[in-house]
Amino acid sequence: MRIAEEKERRQRDALVQERLPRALDELRDNLKQCVADYCAAFGAEAAEAVPAGDSVQVTVRMRTGGEWRESARVLVSVIPEMPGFRVERGGKTVEIEVGTLPGDKLLFKHGEHYLTMDQVTQVILDPALFPDLAA
Repeated sequence: MRIAEEKERRQRDALVQERLPRALDELRDNLKQCVADYCAAFGAEAAEAVPAGDSVQVTVRMRTGGEWRESARVLVSVIPEMPGFRVERGGKTVEIEVGTLPGDKLLFKHGEHYLTMDQVTQVILDPALFPDLAA
């Protein structure tokens, strides 16, 4: 019985590891779309999302005194050992676990809460894009 359980656990882990790079691609696409929407509302220089290997960096800028100045930087990296993503922002770290569901769908978990992709994007970007609205 224990052998069967361990075999299933290893198969699930292997599936998640295989799916993790595509999960990052999906997250990058979602982050890029959010940044594009933000730039459409606040100016082309307001933010940018730059992919770099197993991570993506989002830089947010505010217009101050006629110049665009960096106001926040967010780095999202893949952490295979977790498996999931580590979000580094302003000296704080947030971890989001990634799992799989039937049908090649993704499962995201932050603490004890399960999240949709939109909620994952909010956890990652909202404190940087909307610091005055943070609760």
